[in-house]
Amino acid sequence: MGTFEVLDPRFGRLVIASARLEHLWTGGRWLEGPAYFPAGRFLIFSDVPNDRLMRYDETNDVVSVFRAPSGNGNGNSVDLEGRLVTCEQLGRRITRTEHDGSITALVTHFEGKRFNSPNDIVVKSDGSVWFSDPTYGIDSDYEGDAAPSELGRQNVYRLDPSTGALAAMVTDRLQPNGLAFSPDERTLYVADTGASHAPEHPRSIVAYETRPDGTVANPRTFATLPDGFYDGFRCDSFGNIWTSAYGGLHCYAPDGSLIGTLAIPEAVSNLCFGGRKRNRLFITAQTSLYAIYVNAQGALRPGV
Repeated sequence: MGTFEVLDPRFGRLVIASARLEHLWTGGRWLEGPAYFPAGRFLIFSDVPNDRLMRYDETNDVVSVFRAPSGNGNGNSVDLEGRLVTCEQLGRRITRTEHDGSITALVTHFEGKRFNSPNDIVVKSDGSVWFSDPTYGIDSDYEGDAAPSELGRQNVYRLDPSTGALAAMVTDRLQPNGLAFSPDERTLYVADTGASHAPEHPRSIVAYETRPDGTVANPRTFATLPDGFYDGFRCDSFGNIWTSAYGGLHCYAPDGSLIGTLAIPEAVSNLCFGGRKRNRLFITAQTSLYAIYVNAQGALRPGV
């Protein structure tokens, strides 16, 4: 496995013919949320059912436990000061790991009610923290604690850590999941995995126009799948979206065209760009961590 399929010449320019898929580590139950820290050349990722955050050291290929328990941590990202921000499904909160290793709870409630189970997270160039809140962590005891939703809806939120202001930005998705901004931050992309609960629901990535006041508007379907799900994804500096999909990874041009795929031998959950030149694609799959070099670089901020 690990074979590229070029569907459009634009993807051919992103592929390194001699690059091969690397199997870096195995031993998880459901891996998620890769986030790369260039200052230390390491990757943090989540092993959600095992309730731990893992650390892959790029300098020596060693994988170790970064934190356990992790509150069934799922999505991770890096803020403007190089700190880890994490979606905790068990804690139903967003946390930040400070430089001294202490953990700060950034937000736990919306309108006086607990979140469902924060899932994926990105930090915009203005420092705002955006995260999705589907119900997967409260649907069973496997990745959190089974519980009814207090909110009764699943949203994407925007948090201003400097003021604590929290707002629901995307409220029209059944199960908002992966999210990322375009390189110019004029578009917010959100995966909707609502077909897990309503089989006829479109398996889609939806694009929202971002406005100067920080709100989003004018949703449009960017891409759809006949089978499987889009989960996590990131943008490269050209504006292409590299996303988990049925059978591995799909790559979409900014106009929504599917331009290529990469077969992965396990169900893929998420990915991010890393490495010294941001051209190494780290991929979390069901039990394993993979990587491959590509001829593209991750967007500096929206794709962190």
